[in-house]
Amino acid sequence: MTYFIIALVLVIIVIIFIYNSLVQKRNQVTNAFSSVDVMLKKRADLIPNLVSTVKGYAKHEQSLLERVTALRTTTQNQTTATVERFQAEADLTSALSKITILREAYPDLKANRQFLQLMAALNEAEEQISAARRAYNASVNDYNNSVDMFPSSVVAAAFRFQRQVLFVASESEKVNVTTV
Repeated sequence: MTYFIIALVLVIIVIIFIYNSLVQKRNQVTNAFSSVDVMLKKRADLIPNLVSTVKGYAKHEQSLLERVTALRTTTQNQTTATVERFQAEADLTSALSKITILREAYPDLKANRQFLQLMAALNEAEEQISAARRAYNASVNDYNNSVDMFPSSVVAAAFRFQRQVLFVASESEKVNVTTV
């Protein structure tokens, strides 16, 4: 009977340890997503200024500017890490890359100091977003491994821990943008 009680206590301790580890990893995923979200918000805050600067020079590109504005609104309305959110962010990144190409088509825009400052800030934000996405994916991978691997998979299933979604670049992001 004593061995049974000792074994039971050890099993409970192991379950508690695994549960706490899963909670910690889930919280790391949430924190990493929050970091991505902060960087995306920083980028979104730059977009209205960029669009208004470009509007004065690129009147023929109205549909692109409207698309960027609409995509910004769409991404701002989504708050969770979902495939749809990541796709909307990828579409916005693609549209923003097309704006950078506009400076070649409009020499006056290329010389505009405000546009150049906004593009530099946007490039910095994109680099920070990329780093935050890598950190997010590393956290998700660690968490998903814990959810899937034995014996933590048993505890994860018992307490309904779910796999998280990785950020994956869309096909449009993998293609070099060369024309508008």
